[in-house]
Amino acid sequence: MSVLQGKKILLGVSGGIAAYKSALIVRLLVKSGAEVKVVLTAAAKEFVTPLTLATLSKNPVYSTFTEEDNDSGVWNNHVELALWADLMLIAPATANTLSKASEGACDNLLLAVYLSAKCLVYFAPAMDLDMYKHPSTKNSLDKLESFGNLIIPATHGELASGLTGQGRMAEPEDIIKFIENHLESTLPLRNKKVLITAGPTYEAIDPVRFIGNHSTGKMGFEIAKKAAELGAEVFLITGPTQLSISHSKIKVIPVVTADQMYAAAHQYFPDADIAILSAAVSDYKPQTIACQKIKKKSDHITIELIPTPDILASLGKIKTKQFLVGFALETCDELENAKGKLQRKNLDMIVLNSLNDKGAGFGTPTNKITLIDKALNVLPFELKSKAEVAHDIFQFILQKTN
Repeated sequence: MSVLQGKKILLGVSGGIAAYKSALIVRLLVKSGAEVKVVLTAAAKEFVTPLTLATLSKNPVYSTFTEEDNDSGVWNNHVELALWADLMLIAPATANTLSKASEGACDNLLLAVYLSAKCLVYFAPAMDLDMYKHPSTKNSLDKLESFGNLIIPATHGELASGLTGQGRMAEPEDIIKFIENHLESTLPLRNKKVLITAGPTYEAIDPVRFIGNHSTGKMGFEIAKKAAELGAEVFLITGPTQLSISHSKIKVIPVVTADQMYAAAHQYFPDADIAILSAAVSDYKPQTIACQKIKKKSDHITIELIPTPDILASLGKIKTKQFLVGFALETCDELENAKGKLQRKNLDMIVLNSLNDKGAGFGTPTNKITLIDKALNVLPFELKSKAEVAHDIFQFILQKTN
């Protein structure tokens, strides 16, 4: 999965021959999972049609402040477009557009959007070699970089003039790779390994029945997604669940029992930088497992249970560099029980949630948590989606580990 997955990207296209490649840029961005909107200059429409880009992006294409024959007073709000974007790419960026952008000129919708943008902006220059070498172009590029913009260097090759030299816009695939590499380099968990446990464990009674719980694994899966979005290599050890996840940075290790989860956690823990154990592990398992289905022969049946291994405590005993996070699902004396668990199991942080809070716990799309660190500082949160909860958890971890 690309780092561009879920990003809102604004593509600005100015009027150079390389504008015909903007169609492929849109296609590659959409294929990467991004949502794309396109702003064209009037000159760009001489090289690529709005219909082509609208079809590929599945969004309207913008070119002017108001649409032609517009008697309704509706206008294309440049500020709204600029604030919508997570990042902006201007490709091709002609010498004219580079000069105007660097000087703050604002005579078309694209420039107005650029000047209103608060997001990161990438420029992919495209022009003839003498124009690219001209001191005024270099000055424009230097000024744009000084503003915090990123320049995707033009390449050497055959140009529209028939000459060969530097000035050719980078190929669409290389532009996408440049942006991906840059975004990945800024991610706070880049080069970090994160171990996550999720879901329930099932402890067999016989070949048909088991002891389990109502955990769906959703909280752990959202934590795994967020870790990957932040650049980490993720090892997701999950008990039985209906959920699935596909991400190039997430390795899923399916298990069933507490013993299997214990073994997998100890396998991956030594290399982990952060370990978040959100799984709802069964505390007990049958001492013996019947080989055949137990038949209903009497009004009562006794099953002797023995404790399962305490995965969290065992990792707390052996941790060295790892930042270890546990979960506490409580029904009474919540804060005291969570603090006790944190200290008893040598954790760096614990995530408390209560079944007494509506919308929290198993089988819900939301959760309400309280974070407690090793110094017993307490940070409560309101009810949020589990994706937002995962974000809050990592913001807290990053504050503690940086």
